[in-house]
Amino acid sequence: MPLLQDIWILSNTGTVLFSRVFDPQMENQLFGALMSALNTFAEQLADGGLSNFELSDKKFVLKKRGSYTFVASASKKVKEKKLVESLEHVIEKFIKKFPDDWFKNWDCDVSAFECFEEDIGDSLENPIKQFWNGF
Repeated sequence: MPLLQDIWILSNTGTVLFSRVFDPQMENQLFGALMSALNTFAEQLADGGLSNFELSDKKFVLKKRGSYTFVASASKKVKEKKLVESLEHVIEKFIKKFPDDWFKNWDCDVSAFECFEEDIGDSLENPIKQFWNGF
C-alpha cells in the first residue's frame, strides 16, 4: 500500500536531486536548503542529526545514506515504522539505479533523476486516487 505523500532526495550540499510532492507549497530547492540547514543544526545538538519531525497534518522522516539525505512525508495516521520502511525501500531503489559509478559522468543536471518516479510509484500515494476514494 502506498504510504509516502512527498519525497525529496538531497545531495550533501542541500541540492534537491529528486522530488515528488503531493501538494507543493514550497519551492524544491528552498526546501532542500532548509532541510540541509536543519539537519546540520541538529547534528551540532545531537549525534546523528534530525531523524523525524511533525508539522500540522504530516509526519516527516529523514535518512542519511552516504552523500545523500532522503526525506519523506506521510499522513500523521501512518505509523513511523511503516514510514521508515517505505523510505528504506525508496533508498534501496535509488542506490541501485544511481550507484556511485553513475555519478562519475553526471553533468549536474537534476533532470536526469525525473524518471525515478516510475521506479518508486508503488511507494507513493496517488492524489487523484485519494480524491476518488474520498467519495
